[in-house]
Amino acid sequence: MPRAIWKGAISFGLVHIPVALYPASSSRSIDFDWLDKRNMDPVGYKRINKRTGKEIDKDNIVKGVKVEGGEYVILGADEIKAAYPKTTQTISIEAFVHAREVPFTHLETPYYLEPQARGDKPYALLREAMLEAGVIGIARIVLHTKEHLAALVPAGPALMLNTLRWANEIRPLSELNLPAEGKRGAGLKDGELKMARQLIDDMIEPLRIERYDDQFAKAIELLVEQRAAAGHTEHVEPMEEGEAPRASNVVDLTELLKRSLGRQGEAQKEAPAAKKAPARKSPARSSQRAAARKRA
Repeated sequence: MPRAIWKGAISFGLVHIPVALYPASSSRSIDFDWLDKRNMDPVGYKRINKRTGKEIDKDNIVKGVKVEGGEYVILGADEIKAAYPKTTQTISIEAFVHAREVPFTHLETPYYLEPQARGDKPYALLREAMLEAGVIGIARIVLHTKEHLAALVPAGPALMLNTLRWANEIRPLSELNLPAEGKRGAGLKDGELKMARQLIDDMIEPLRIERYDDQFAKAIELLVEQRAAAGHTEHVEPMEEGEAPRASNVVDLTELLKRSLGRQGEAQKEAPAAKKAPARKSPARSSQRAAARKRA
């Protein structure tokens, strides 16, 4: 099992379930390194000025974000760092939804969650309650200085966390030229649909995911083994080159659940209607240009 990449707690009402996060997937893609065929030196990326073609020192590089009109807003390293989301060590569940409501296009990276300290019972309680209700949790988590939306999913004996793509990261279907929905709209004949349905029915079977593997990776690995065994290799000279805080123990689980339900009921009765925050005014284009010229 790999080393835990994150330790914290699932926040469920007033209950905190201490957990450790482990990668649930591993990449088996072939890693091709770039080499200079004349002398087998490693080939890397250089910092090149695209206009002059000359290499420049990293101290002369700044980060800019392109805005309207082709201008750039220049941001310093401290400004960018200050904008990073704060690490909270909490998987904060914000809602429970039915799994079918989450489009598969939003699924990103899966992780295993393992209970820590005295978290076994509340971990199992949350897992079984979600299974009975037929729901998954929608939560937020900060990993590697980036905030993620995530789905908390019961999977056999485990709770899994699958990061989700934000809504604005999915391109709209309106960008594509797609046939109209429905049999009539797409101009399909009954006979055509019947034959296609028969072919699909004949191919339906239980999913056995272990039957499928990466045939390209296997072919490359076999080719590399054969070449290495035959001595067809080249020598490449190599280039020179704190534990997270533990979550608090879970105590008096029943009382915490009761208080969570009570607080939820009070919030629904007493919470005033949220006031709309005033919309931020966009700075004038001339101000953007002036700021960009000043920083440049």
